[in-house]
Amino acid sequence: MTKVQDAFKNKKAFIAFITAGDPDMETTEKIIISMAENGADLIEIGIPFSDPVAEGPVIEQASLRSLANGTTTDKIFAMVKKVREKVQIPMAFMTYANLLFVYGKEKFFAKCREADINAIIIPDIPFEEKDELISYANKEGVEMVSLIAPTSLQRIGMIAKEAQGFIYLVSSLGVTGVRNEIKTDLAGIVKVIRQNSKIPVGIGFGIATPEQAYKAAKTADAAIVGSAIVNIIAQHGRNAPEPVGAYVRKMKEAVMRAAE
Repeated sequence: MTKVQDAFKNKKAFIAFITAGDPDMETTEKIIISMAENGADLIEIGIPFSDPVAEGPVIEQASLRSLANGTTTDKIFAMVKKVREKVQIPMAFMTYANLLFVYGKEKFFAKCREADINAIIIPDIPFEEKDELISYANKEGVEMVSLIAPTSLQRIGMIAKEAQGFIYLVSSLGVTGVRNEIKTDLAGIVKVIRQNSKIPVGIGFGIATPEQAYKAAKTADAAIVGSAIVNIIAQHGRNAPEPVGAYVRKMKEAVMRAAE
């Protein structure tokens, strides 16, 4: 079992997303610690990017706020190193290909190892092009998480067979954001994944309520929540660590009910 798969040791997991540097780096650090203390099993840290193609308006605005505050990739690495003194659960970066190529692939993944970042999610790298980065990541002990979308169809089995860490199953077409209802046949997609791989599956995009988290964890192995958390941060700013922690605790309880 890899460090990333440690997140699933209790059968069901809650995965929380945060945009680094929103509202500032010090608050990001406090929020990550609060999420870990309140039951998050894995934390995705978004590296802000000026053109986040997979993100809806909530996370896009968080990225813009963060960049306006002077957030840099080096500052994020420094923050994660500091957080690692208190947080032991797996952590992943979510970012975009352009940022990696500009920063330098080898340098980026070497710094991931130094900061104990365990996985990376790159929404704009298609499965067929992952080989351009995966060797650099794996060399430094970083797993490259694959995304499967409702449109993947015949590619689901192929992606599942080569997946690392966990599979990020996108619940709906479109960008990230809170949704009132998820109509995709997620159970059918999970069934095909299970036929091709034993790797854990997390469902994300649109999950915001305990009921949605419960359904996602019942269907797969984890619920992934981003926009709803980023919304709380937008509302509370530097006072966000406590309300985010309370929200994570509520969502984790829902996920654990799915394990019963």
